[in-house]
Amino acid sequence: MAMYPGSFDPVHNGHLDVISAASRLFDSVTVAAMRNPAKATPLFSDDERVAMIVEATRHLGNVSVVQFGELVVDLAQRLGADVIVKGLRSQSDFESELRMAHMNQSVTGIETVFVPPRTEHLFIASNYIREITKFGGDCSHLVPPAVAARLQQHITQEAGT
Repeated sequence: MAMYPGSFDPVHNGHLDVISAASRLFDSVTVAAMRNPAKATPLFSDDERVAMIVEATRHLGNVSVVQFGELVVDLAQRLGADVIVKGLRSQSDFESELRMAHMNQSVTGIETVFVPPRTEHLFIASNYIREITKFGGDCSHLVPPAVAARLQQHITQEAGT
């Protein structure tokens, strides 16, 4: 079993590329949505993020979704994950994720597999989507339909306040 952790605030098409690839490579994949205290206040609640991931991955029969608030390696061990999957978009992603992979391996022995999204999704980042949305921009082409609808709700709510 593979585990793909992240904040997914919101889940976007680059994430879905990684999830889809992992679902082809491994018997089962657990997408683990976390609230990262080092990041800004999330746009979506924990429950909303889980619901959007579930909706976006419904067509993948071997993908499940959990929410967590513990160390990634602790969750991986608790779930019985064989590997941690991480997406890579750039050289800077590789450098930071490689250090984390070595740390996770040294602490628990779990291996990390790096999976890049397709080229057309390399530039997508959740923080860009959040920022564009806060200013009323349209990111619907960068996210699954269920996420686009929720982003539109946020734009409408912001305009009404």
